[in-house]
Amino acid sequence: MSGPAPLLDFFKRGEVPRDVKLLAAQGVLAPRAHEQLAILILLVDDRDAEIRDTAGRTIDAIPVEALSAYLGRSDVPLGVREFFGDRGVFPAEIPAITDDEPLVEAPPEVEPDEPGSPVADAVAVPADEGSTTTLLQSIQKMNVTERVKAAMRGSREVRAILVRDPNKMVAAAVLSSPKVTEAEVESFARMATVSEDVLRTIAMNRAWLKNYAVVHALTRNPKTPVALSLNLLNRLTDRDVTGVSTDRNVPEPVRVAARRKVVLGQQR
Repeated sequence: MSGPAPLLDFFKRGEVPRDVKLLAAQGVLAPRAHEQLAILILLVDDRDAEIRDTAGRTIDAIPVEALSAYLGRSDVPLGVREFFGDRGVFPAEIPAITDDEPLVEAPPEVEPDEPGSPVADAVAVPADEGSTTTLLQSIQKMNVTERVKAAMRGSREVRAILVRDPNKMVAAAVLSSPKVTEAEVESFARMATVSEDVLRTIAMNRAWLKNYAVVHALTRNPKTPVALSLNLLNRLTDRDVTGVSTDRNVPEPVRVAARRKVVLGQQR
């Protein structure tokens, strides 16, 4: 299902280092299908000839059948269909099953991370076996480009660390990863150590907001922007609204609004 594309927003604003652009153009960064295609379409018009040409080759490498099936989905923007229509690829009559998996991975000529490199170490450690200390040490050795790669391809534990990264693009890459589960999103929504941008992105995703636990966590997170918390308050059960009304960790306007709802509920 299409939704917010936090990583794409950085590309649109021109806030992406050349190394990260090149990785995206090669297909090494493999976010959800709708975001991956939007980034590639953006990069074929990049001012850098190498990035432009690389993105074009990556698009050409997407299997036509898979691309046609994807274009047949009802949530594909018209601009994306027109872009591929100009290239002779049209929506299939039978659309693909809604799926977030990327349509293309890195081509064979792109060299994988060398064994022993920080990214390879972090990606290779299974979530149930990895030592947090070991992961932190690997991540601390990474530059921004490597952290973006790890955010997209790493384990659940790697994502839990990088979603709190001070670099907003790295945290956005975590949310753009097709590997992120609803359970992880719920845990991110509870974190008071993530940025407001992370919480705002979660709150903009209609699919994630179908999970009541995510809505509840966002509403009670003191870092969630007040306007979002007030809106989400209307989705909570009476019992949880009562809990918010006495929670000193939430901002005062949210607590006051919750108390007002409790009083109104008692007067009915």
